Parts: sequence; structure tokens; C-alpha cells
Amino acid sequence: MADMILPPGLSRAAFATARRGFEAAVGAGNAFFDDLDRDTYADKFAVDDTGHLPLGAVAPASAEEVQAIVRIAAQYKVPLWPISRGKNLGYGGSAPLLSGSVIVDLSRMKKIEVDEANGTVLLEPGVGFYDLYDYLQANKIKLWLSVPGNSWGSVAGNALDRGVGYTPYGENTANICGMEVVLPDGDIVRTGTGALGGSPTWQLYRYGFGPSWDQMFVQSNFGIVTKLGMWLMPEPESVMGMDLEFDRPEDLGPLIDTLGPLRRERLLQQSPTIGNWLRAAAILTTRGEWTNQPGALSDAVIAAIRKKFGMGWWGVSLRLYGREDVNKAAYAVLERAMSALKPMSIKPTSWRRGEAAEQSGWFGVPLTFPMQNANWHGGRGGHIGFSPILPQSGARAMRQFERTYARYKEFGMDYQASFAFGERHLINVNAVLLDKDDPALLKRVDPFLRALVADARAEGYGEYRTHLDYMDTVAGTYDFNDHALMRLNEKVKNALDPAGILAPGKSGIWPERYAKERGK
Repeated sequence: MADMILPPGLSRAAFATARRGFEAAVGAGNAFFDDLDRDTYADKFAVDDTGHLPLGAVAPASAEEVQAIVRIAAQYKVPLWPISRGKNLGYGGSAPLLSGSVIVDLSRMKKIEVDEANGTVLLEPGVGFYDLYDYLQANKIKLWLSVPGNSWGSVAGNALDRGVGYTPYGENTANICGMEVVLPDGDIVRTGTGALGGSPTWQLYRYGFGPSWDQMFVQSNFGIVTKLGMWLMPEPESVMGMDLEFDRPEDLGPLIDTLGPLRRERLLQQSPTIGNWLRAAAILTTRGEWTNQPGALSDAVIAAIRKKFGMGWWGVSLRLYGREDVNKAAYAVLERAMSALKPMSIKPTSWRRGEAAEQSGWFGVPLTFPMQNANWHGGRGGHIGFSPILPQSGARAMRQFERTYARYKEFGMDYQASFAFGERHLINVNAVLLDKDDPALLKRVDPFLRALVADARAEGYGEYRTHLDYMDTVAGTYDFNDHALMRLNEKVKNALDPAGILAPGKSGIWPERYAKERGK
């Protein structure tokens, strides 16, 4: 069980008074401060179970209760760590960066308002992908989600951490339109045209008048989002595409150089992901079925796994969405481009409106089976990620792959990775699959990840998202003009949150009150 750890500067007496205030605000049954509660909100995939320990949690049911919590916390200097559903596994889960923070668990806030005609939704942070999918299905609403690979988390939370999905609306953060936010002083603001009371365009026009603030609350600690507007994709007339396998590691470069122009000209409207063989194999089998040897898997074992499951070294799924006549024309272009690369296999796929939908992320259907990769080593598993942003260049991607693959072998890790397309960029998502019962492996994780961050920075690449343990490290790589961006972030932080209570250290942004905690 997790012991009660007070953050710097908070006395037991002040905390006891604040706790009574929290319980009065949300009801005693929605305040969680026992040993088991603290353990429940810890990071289950943590490499070091002694870090990032919460003091407890409170679960508000409304924006008004969030306001009350924030005001109490400011009065007694209690640091808060907001979560939507706490399912951000691999990045910290429900745990806070600063041990001794009180979790603000927003999972009870589950209101959904859909505008089918305009293809928008206004939802609260407790709404999960399954919740929204079930709502759309139950009400026969012909709108599709864009779901991440593991879809048990919050729709709002995923968008606020720049999560991605697999449909043409896959850039979830880009589809945010209008927020309601509780600020660190307890004030509440609506962004965009939501600043006009009763405006019918809150979820239709992103900007409003004057500065546009929505992206300021993405990956930041400037406020607690209590409502989020998003655009959803209208159900298309047809979906066509293909699943491809490529045999050799060096096929990656030509594949990226072929897909990049198709993505930029928007023949491909979705953002495809090229995954290596282990990304697929880790959900079908376990390491122990193939070898008991320590260190990175040998080429012979990799070949045996690939042969059994008929996998290429790389695989990618491509989909076209929209009018059937348009899709047929685009498919012919796509087929010629892919055939020229001589893949191991091409498996065509098609769907028309009215047919049973494929149960996959390509159709906006939530899924959780990819979480099976946490069991790759057997026993108490987990994963942690390293995800730098690259240009859409086959040569650069190959250099990134070769450098990173060599590091995996150097540190005795099994290589699981993908290259996910945006419109103009690639994100190289590398997963470190953990065995929490292997102390020797866990000891290698931190130096391994720090080497990867340093390697990427030497190429001019920074991460788009990271685990709690590496927020200060990654923020430090954004170093133009003596870290001018961080200085700007902290000016804003200290202006909005002079008490320094809201998510200290998130994304490397520390309030003045906790400045000495940076890098610990």
C-alpha cells in the first residue's frame, strides 16, 4: 500500500482542513484518502513504484464542484493533479508528477451533447470512447469516432494529450472546437464563441474573436477542462483500402517516401501507421513461448515468430473514405503505388454503407486488445514510450530506425515501434515492453530512454508526448534562445496560478512555488 506523502510546504494540519473542505464539496463518498485509494491511483506501469505517489483523490460531478476544489486547494496550498479517467497508461496513468498531489478524478462527469447535423459533440472529461460509441449507436447517430489503439480512456483526455486515431479525423487535438475551463483561481471561462452566452457556433468555429485559447490548455497545467467540443466524422458512403506486409527492415524508407506525397496531397486522408512485426506479435503470443534467453531477441527467433504468423517486418493498413466513385479512382492510384514497392502481400478490403462495420479503429470502433502487449514478458507487465517527431523523409526515418534499433540491442530490449503519419510529419512511437518482476531489465530502462532522447535531440527531434519521469528532460530539449518557450510557459503559469497548485511540473512547467522540484 502507498504511504501518505505530503508535498513540500504542506503541513498535516493544513491538509486535514483542506480534506474536510474537499469532502464537503463533493461528498465524503467521493473523496478517497485511504491507503488502498492511494495505491489505486498510482502508476501501474511505473518502472519505479516509489515515485509519483498521490496523497488521495476527489471526484467532482460538475464544474461547480471543480471550482470549489480549486479554491480550497489554493487557500491551503494543496497541489492538484487532474485526470479525465486515468487510463493514460505508459505515460503515468492516474498518478501525479509531484508526489503528495491530490488527484482530481473527473470520471464522474459524463454528459454528452451531439449535434448530428453539424457533426459535433460537446462532452465532459469522464466520457470514454466506449461511452460515446455506445451513445451514438443507441441513438442511431451516423457519426464516427477516431479512436486510439487502446480505447478505454477519455475522449477529451486523449485529445488534450495529443492522442491520435486512424480515420481522416485522426488528429484528435486538431478537432477540438471550444472548451469550458476552470482556472486555478476558481474562475470559469468558455473559449471561442462559447464566450457568447448561448452561442450556436461554439462547436462550429474554433477561434471566436481575439486570441484563441483552446490549444493553451492542451498538455498544460493552466486550467481544468470541464467541457470539450469536438468534430466527429460523418459516416462515409464507402471505405476501401488494403492491408500490406513488407519483408525487410530497409523497406521502411521507400514506403514512407511513397506514402508521404499521397498524404500531403490528401489522396490519403487518414494518417496511416507503419508498425513493425512485434507491434502485431505482442498481442498474439508471449516471449516465453519462443525463448528464455535474456537480452534482445535474436534474428532467428524473430524469423520464427514472423513465419508462424505470416508477418512482414513492417505492416501498414491504408484506407480511403468517402464517395464510392471517388474511392475507386483513388484506390487505383494507391494500388499502383504500393505494387511498385513489391510488398510481401496486399490484402484488399472494402465496405459500403449498410453493411456490417469492421470492428476496428479504421471504422472508429473502440478496442482494447492491443493492451495485450503488456503481457509480452508474462507476469506483471507494462510499457513506456519514446516518441520523437520526424519529417516525412524515408532517409531520415531509416536513420532513426537504425540508430534506435541499435540502442534496443545495446540495452537488451525487444524492439516494438511504429511510424505514424500526420499531414506533414511522422511520429516514431517506440514502446519499451516491461517485466516488472525483472529488476535487471527495469534498471536498464532509464539510461536507455535517456540515451534515446539525447540521440533524437542531436538530430533536432523532440518528443510530442512523454511519461511523467521524462517531462523535465523532454521540455529541456526545446532549448531555442535559452529555453525561451519554457520561460514563456512559466510566465503564464505564475500569472494564472500564483499559488502553484495545478499539476506542478506537467510538461516541464513548474510554478515558482515548486521550482526546486524540477528534475528530481
